[in-house]
Amino acid sequence: MTGMDGPLSRTGLRGREAELRTLASLISSVADTGSGALALIQGEPGIGKTTLLTEAAAKAGAAGFSVCVGRADELHHLVPLSSLAACVVYGDPDVALDGVLYDGPDGTPDGGRPLLSGDAFAELARHHDQGIWLVERLAEAIETRAAGTPVLISLDDVQWADPLSRFVLQQLPARLRTSPVLWILTSRPEPAGPAEEIVAAAAGNLPTVALPLGPLSGSAVSQLAGDTLGSDVDGPVRKLLDGAGGNPFLAVELLAGLRSDGAAATTAVKGGGEADALGVTGTSGEESIPPGLVTGVRGRLRSLSPDTLRFLQMAAVLGRRFGFQDAAALRGLPAAELITALDEAVRTGLLDDDGDRLAFRHDLLRQAVYADVSPSARKALHREAARILVAAGHRPIDAVPHILLGAVPGDEEAVALLRRAAEDVLPVTPDLAADLMTRALELVPPARPLWFSVGEQAILCLTRASRNLEALAMGDRLLAGRPPLETFGRLQAALGGTLWSMDLAGELRRRAEAALATGSVAPEIAARLTALRALALSREQDLVAAREAGEDALRGALAIGDREAHVLALSGLGEIAQNAGESMVARERFAALSTLDSAFLPEEIVAHLHADDFAAAERLLARARDVTETRQAMLQWAQGQHDLGIGRLDDADAGFATMERLENEVRVSVQQLNGRVLRSRIALLRGDGDAALAHLDAARERLAAKPNPGNTAAVRFLEAIHAEADGDLDRAVDRIRHVQREGSFMRWRLLRVYVAAAVRTALRAGDRALAEDLAAQAGTYADLNPAVPTATGLAAQALGLVRDDPALLVRATELLGAGPRPLVRADADVDLGRALLAAGDRSRAAAALARARDTFAEAGAHAGAARAQRALDRTVSGSGSGSGSDSGSGSVRGSGGRRVTAGPRPVQGWEALTASEKKIARLIAQGHTNRSAADLLVLSPHTVNTHLTSAFRKLSVNSRVQLANLVTALPDD
Repeated sequence: MTGMDGPLSRTGLRGREAELRTLASLISSVADTGSGALALIQGEPGIGKTTLLTEAAAKAGAAGFSVCVGRADELHHLVPLSSLAACVVYGDPDVALDGVLYDGPDGTPDGGRPLLSGDAFAELARHHDQGIWLVERLAEAIETRAAGTPVLISLDDVQWADPLSRFVLQQLPARLRTSPVLWILTSRPEPAGPAEEIVAAAAGNLPTVALPLGPLSGSAVSQLAGDTLGSDVDGPVRKLLDGAGGNPFLAVELLAGLRSDGAAATTAVKGGGEADALGVTGTSGEESIPPGLVTGVRGRLRSLSPDTLRFLQMAAVLGRRFGFQDAAALRGLPAAELITALDEAVRTGLLDDDGDRLAFRHDLLRQAVYADVSPSARKALHREAARILVAAGHRPIDAVPHILLGAVPGDEEAVALLRRAAEDVLPVTPDLAADLMTRALELVPPARPLWFSVGEQAILCLTRASRNLEALAMGDRLLAGRPPLETFGRLQAALGGTLWSMDLAGELRRRAEAALATGSVAPEIAARLTALRALALSREQDLVAAREAGEDALRGALAIGDREAHVLALSGLGEIAQNAGESMVARERFAALSTLDSAFLPEEIVAHLHADDFAAAERLLARARDVTETRQAMLQWAQGQHDLGIGRLDDADAGFATMERLENEVRVSVQQLNGRVLRSRIALLRGDGDAALAHLDAARERLAAKPNPGNTAAVRFLEAIHAEADGDLDRAVDRIRHVQREGSFMRWRLLRVYVAAAVRTALRAGDRALAEDLAAQAGTYADLNPAVPTATGLAAQALGLVRDDPALLVRATELLGAGPRPLVRADADVDLGRALLAAGDRSRAAAALARARDTFAEAGAHAGAARAQRALDRTVSGSGSGSGSDSGSGSVRGSGGRRVTAGPRPVQGWEALTASEKKIARLIAQGHTNRSAADLLVLSPHTVNTHLTSAFRKLSVNSRVQLANLVTALPDD
């Protein structure tokens, strides 16, 4: 590790030698172990965070790291991705989405190779769920680069990081913990602030180091003074330095002021003439100026020309980083007339000029200059700054901080700018868009036409941000303002997504019908309301009427040419077909919907799965992984459904776990309850009773938060499965009947694959009437879907169980054998084997049961394999078929004689890994990235990451290098 033990490269590190040694040790550790780490440097403004960070970056660069250094900016803290762009995108934070990721040495692009194109980065502005997509794309780029060289990514002043950058930084360190990536952040002390959020997300996943910086010792300050003045300090100077309170930046600025202003500053200290200045505070975002700063800065400013001072004040209003043309415009002078002022500001060390942008050398300098601008002038200047930035072609969001500091009630120009900015950032950061629109609404006097228009946009933004309670409350407040009838309809249409997300289908229907009944809504709004009504009807019993309403809505949407109405109508028709059990029709509707809007690809994929068209589903899954419009969490839901269907239990379980993680990251819970239900079933199939119960408990918790009929039925049916496994048949039957009472459409959603298990439970409990009802239900579903092998095969299986008819069960296995679901076929084979055994046909019974056992074992469904083995044992012992539940444990032998253990796996070591985890571990050990491993295994990179996280935990390794060493030492299977 060259360069780690050299001398300090900058004198501002006096008194920080211990902290620098800690960072040097961390740099060495990351390079040597190949695993990630994170350090947080915290302290008050001017305490030396930036200097320490810069020195650490220099040492990392000397040690062979690819180094990216950036800084968040106070007046850019709303611009999506600006903070992250500052450290990993070459280009100005103002144009972050137009840059390219780079990894040049010392944080410069020179000689660096692009990691991700600016065009790909700019795609974010148009897509759904882009935060998750961005995390994965950045992770891939950094992971690839880290495979060849360790990487340092640092961000200064993270307390000002924009929301999207904060989101990404909360995910990336943990996601890249197994790669040699060192993260160094600096922040002002701020409990529960952005820095604390990022560290909390990383804690437990990778080493984290906190470096709080306190005041410098007196000896360190004296050394600084000697460095600055080139001589020992005398008594008056030492007294001046005492006012710095051990803050190195303030000490240096006081000394610089002393050097530039001669005796004036010393006299001020002796006579106390500047005493009041030590307590001066200024605000830009209400930040306090540290005591003593203005004393030093004023000493330096006194030597400047009036033009330079005024130029700096205009610059201070614009922010730490600013454009020369923008400052000139705010000053009201041509740029050419300010060149002399600029040269003086740069020459005196107040500003830096990188050729593209100007920047105050430290934000404290900017704040000190800003503090000398009167509050009333600041407000007016911020308002003017917003106007100048927009006129110069900047994005609206760039001007928003100035609007927030300068707008006054009734300022319609400010409201218009906030609306444009909210529209721009909505796909990227819906929470920010919602906040901007809420602020815009506050600036508009109530009950005016503009108030209702702004309110409508605010509702849509709040709903997109999943702040549904706020959206509904805002909508009702607007409606209470007695809007015109046409506006009344628009507001009710805007609330449609809110009510649907809140599972208030009945209320959605009532409001849509009330608005339509006025007869005073615009044609496109009428089309949307009609489609919303049809969507609400999909949750009611009369699906024939719902279908008619949906068809009417679709015709109306096409006639008027309104895209939103078209999307809503197709969504409603897809839901109606699915709830009516018409899988083929649902597939057509959702295919049309995803063609119109690729964000709905997951719905089309699931519809193909219900129709047993797994080949089409696989093609769409492959396509969807590179379509950024696709909602990533919902895509994981579709992937999990696919993997479960084809018997890849490990992948399905990881997929549903990943889906829940992604939903948590974007704070939108859509399928978490259903995911837990399926994970509980997977655990039962594996024979892991503890995990199955844990998932059941989690599903119940989510039901308490979202107790709609569908969720209730899903949990009740899972409770039936658990009760049957526990031998509590009365409870199991009670829960199945509860599902039946929820409405016919719930039967299709829940029992399309599991009806045979419900029939067995009813028969075991002696409730023949329920068993016959279930079998008839399966028959109706098969009649609706004659081309779906799973539907026709399960209908035959259910009827065969009710009639105790081996011939029907043989037919069921034949039909299911033509389908894509091996575990469903294996379940039917067990039923067939038991029936044949009871009929005395031991040979055919043994063949069916052995086939079931091997299929279950191959999928890792150890409890299912053990159930088949117990029945198979009875073909040898001569005992009857028995009734057997779906649970069980023990060990069996597959067709090749390989022993399959049904009990729980070890918790540590190679044998603790699932089959999928072993495959992925071997691929990663061979040098694959998550992305390339995902492509080989037909998984998403998110799922690979979930598998890999589990593998690293079970193997107690912390890096890909350690994993490779471990795998290389393993014997060949």
